Amino acid sequence: MSLAAKDAASASTRNMKSRGWRSRTTRGFAWLYAAPILVNAGIYNASPQPDFWTADRSSAGLLPAATQDAPAIVRIYAARTVRWRGIFAVHTWLVVKDAGGAYERYDVTAFGRDPLVRDRFEADARWFGKTPETVFAADGEDAEKLIAPIKAAIEAYPHRKFGDYVVWPGPNSNTFVAHVMGAAGIGAALPSLAIGKDFPSDGRWVGLTPSRTGARVTLNGLAAVTIGWYEGVEVNVLGGVAGIDIRRPAIKLPALGRFGVAAWP
Repeated sequence: MSLAAKDAASASTRNMKSRGWRSRTTRGFAWLYAAPILVNAGIYNASPQPDFWTADRSSAGLLPAATQDAPAIVRIYAARTVRWRGIFAVHTWLVVKDAGGAYERYDVTAFGRDPLVRDRFEADARWFGKTPETVFAADGEDAEKLIAPIKAAIEAYPHRKFGDYVVWPGPNSNTFVAHVMGAAGIGAALPSLAIGKDFPSDGRWVGLTPSRTGARVTLNGLAAVTIGWYEGVEVNVLGGVAGIDIRRPAIKLPALGRFGVAAWP
């Protein structure tokens, strides 16, 4: 065999190996996102789901009574969202309370003419039957320092008019909470299932993470890469997030969420 023929054969072999590697990588990447969604869809279909209109929206008992001598409180909660969207996503909301004051709850929802609502539900209510989990908690002086920046960020939220709410890729409830976290400098990360958190409320595709401890590049929420101390490493593909958390070791999978050490406290 001539030298030219040998070179051609060698190049062909390398190309075949390269194509095979790319094919395996593409299939693996696709299954990393597709398999967890299929698994959770099966779990959802096999589990009884509460009726939307009669689902429990009572207090989950996560908050102490708001007495006159109770300290200031800030909370961020997350719970699986309603109907089939619960396969993929959680709904998040904010709760604040001044020292000796009453609880104030802030949500962005698709219900009604004003997406941004206050006190439509009890502060720690179950989200249509789903018990919320705590994403962030601050009490006393730590909470007092955050309340003014949080309320300023709520007032400045740009997507609060009728028609602004978009389920996917945002802006939605999770976009709102991520916006407030970033503006107030809250050291925490929203769950990886908080679809819409990567929608840039300020319109910038490159910027800091909501915790201000890293950077995020986002394609208007449709895709994103995030690296931060609280967020870990996340790759968002069409809203499904896969990633790892190094600060509190865990893996994150689309639809299934977090496996490992709890993100909070």
